[in-house]
Amino acid sequence: MKAMPVGEVKTHFSEVLEEVRQGSTVGILYGRAKKPVAMIVPYVEEKVKKRKIGILDGKMTVKFMPDFEMTVEELLAVK
Repeated sequence: MKAMPVGEVKTHFSEVLEEVRQGSTVGILYGRAKKPVAMIVPYVEEKVKKRKIGILDGKMTVKFMPDFEMTVEELLAVK
């Protein structure tokens, strides 16, 4: 990983972005002590997995007794 002070990053920002685009990571140093405060890393697009709908379909059943009653307030736990 390459590390650069803020001023140098500002001066050579296009070159820094090109390095990052090619896969490098660049650390940004701040202040007289040149403490690391940030990193510029290559962007990695995440693949979104399709979510399975009905994962329990056919594996379980729900039955309500004929005398089952519930008000909307009870369902929503409003008191």
